[in-house]
Amino acid sequence: MPFVAAEQNKCPKCGKSVYPAEERIAASGKWHKTCFKCGLCNKLLDSTNVTEHQGEIFCRHCHGRKYGPKGVGFGGGAGALSMDTGTHLGNTAGSEMTNAHHSNNF
Repeated sequence: MPFVAAEQNKCPKCGKSVYPAEERIAASGKWHKTCFKCGLCNKLLDSTNVTEHQGEIFCRHCHGRKYGPKGVGFGGGAGALSMDTGTHLGNTAGSEMTNAHHSNNF
């Protein structure tokens, strides 16, 4: 009977085998220590600052910037308002800004 090596888990970022000595577990996967970085700022992550969204991992700050609440009341006042739609963060769906919800109030 030939020798068959045990199947190793694959890192979601690089696709290579992840061995127990180097693994980080998050987002229902096992990652290499060097691949366990924020998807936006490339900051190295650990169990205290990692957040997951659809299989991607982010630091808490970048996750809040990309997927957190937007609009009036979440920016710290009128000085923080902008017309930024988040396209530099990869946001495309629903990025068109309208006043449709206010048209019948007056």
